[in-house]
Amino acid sequence: MIIYPAIDIRGGRCVRLLQGRADQETIYAENPAEVAAEFRTAGSVWVHVVDLDGAFAGEPKNLATVKAITAVGLQVELGGGLRTRDAVDRALDSGVARVVIGTRAAESEAFVAELVAAYGDRIAVGIDAKDGKVAVKGWVDTTNASALGLAQRMAALGVKTVIHTDIGTDGMLTGPNFPAQEAMLAVPGLRIIASGGVSRREDVIKLAELARRYANLDGVIVGKALYERRVTLPDLLAIAG
Repeated sequence: MIIYPAIDIRGGRCVRLLQGRADQETIYAENPAEVAAEFRTAGSVWVHVVDLDGAFAGEPKNLATVKAITAVGLQVELGGGLRTRDAVDRALDSGVARVVIGTRAAESEAFVAELVAAYGDRIAVGIDAKDGKVAVKGWVDTTNASALGLAQRMAALGVKTVIHTDIGTDGMLTGPNFPAQEAMLAVPGLRIIASGGVSRREDVIKLAELARRYANLDGVIVGKALYERRVTLPDLLAIAG
């Protein structure tokens, strides 16, 4: 199981939002690349990066900062505002290892199919769910679409990796929504990266146990718990094996 430490970028800085709300921002660092360097020193191989400005605007806004993060030597998984082929091309050209398509995946299966045909496993889909329903546009809008239904459709298109975020737990430090994550793991043909709610090492221990039951649990994204020093990255990496 891979630990994906998270860097959320807004205005060029490293921040965290409470449940994705723009008016609930905490600034943790002025230089996201320095944070990434600390993650690499701690032993991380991957970093999960979200361009929050991009997510709200509908197009990437922090690619220069993302490029500085890739220069650190981590494999970067990037989401936020990647809603056109040009935006995806520019993100991948900046050195990103994998891009995450969120809003557009919910809107256009043809768009996802085109990207998978062009880039294969470098395309992941982000499914952000609130009470089992898909949320889009930086979590501003909640649709009537089922998160599990969307996951099944993405698997049918050849998508291999889904980042499943439970909005209700994200940034709350209350623990993951394990039943929702387990339901997503039951979708055949997908690797699942769990996101939302990790608050203590016991949460990661429980996810590691889940990974022994579900070989398709690829990893877990950890954000606020790291920044609030409730957990340490070396410890989580050791738990994950």
